[in-house]
Amino acid sequence: MTQRILEAADIESLDPSAIPRIRMPERLAVFAPRAARLRQLASRGNPIAGYLRLMAALADAQQAVLAHFKAQPPSPELIASAQQYSMPLIPALSGARDPAWRDVLLQLLDRIEAAGPPLTPPLVALFARLRSLDVAALEAQADAIFAQRFADVDPASAPFIMAALQVVWTDLAADIDKRAVPYLDTPGLCPVCGSHPVASTLRIGGAYDNYRYLQCGLCATEWHMVRSKCSNCDSTKGIAYQVAGSPDADAAAREAESKNAALKAESCDECHTYRKIGIQAKDYEFDPFADDLASLTLDLLMGAEGYRRASPHPWLWPEQTAGAAETEGDESA
Repeated sequence: MTQRILEAADIESLDPSAIPRIRMPERLAVFAPRAARLRQLASRGNPIAGYLRLMAALADAQQAVLAHFKAQPPSPELIASAQQYSMPLIPALSGARDPAWRDVLLQLLDRIEAAGPPLTPPLVALFARLRSLDVAALEAQADAIFAQRFADVDPASAPFIMAALQVVWTDLAADIDKRAVPYLDTPGLCPVCGSHPVASTLRIGGAYDNYRYLQCGLCATEWHMVRSKCSNCDSTKGIAYQVAGSPDADAAAREAESKNAALKAESCDECHTYRKIGIQAKDYEFDPFADDLASLTLDLLMGAEGYRRASPHPWLWPEQTAGAAETEGDESA
């Protein structure tokens, strides 16, 4: 079911100065709630329930490691330069990563193993392979993940590598004063680290009420973007919402499903991509990272209708050949 949203003029007429631009991550409010939400979604008969429970254990491990971790903060000179040139404060693609992320990765693997239940043989083999990778191989994987070079990303190990990087960048972002975050020339990227958003939330309550916030898939920073714009190409044309309703429902039933859905795909007819958006008024416990991962049915629906994801989920990477990756890159240009 497709539902048109407010016209651009209706939303852009609002006073932007009254809208909080940034929501910085809180150290205790990212990974632990995400783990709880993943388990909740797994308990609802989700087709990938086993994977969601594994990722919940990974999020628990992230929270435990973050509690005792401090990354190397950016220098005042780097922050000043980023502000001067409207660049991300702690860019993921800079190449100057804190090497501590590799130790974080090992700690995550150890904690998942210790938490139980016993790992499956494929996971045992995967963890052994991750532990055996040298510095160059690990850094190469991190580079490929950040650059979204799908042909170079190992889909099996990528979620765990990304999880380690998330701990580092979330720690850094949590210590940043939101007043120091610059405006970027590309509003669809995280103003803190320059990464892609995973999904967005239409929030309720206080100063954030009824505003859409994109959440970074790396550092968990949230930033406001008006609902009249595509978060991928910035177009205001052809924006629509779609839901994963019953295919056999009549028109009235589909309309009701769309009205009551807490999770929708926000599609753009200009770039033919989509990202998901959660409506907190319909489900207050919505977590953009967890709910996006747990809604593959909606991804299948959008793919069947000719739309592609604006960016992959950080914990679910596609297997692609070099040729396929180059083709997708050309389409995104």
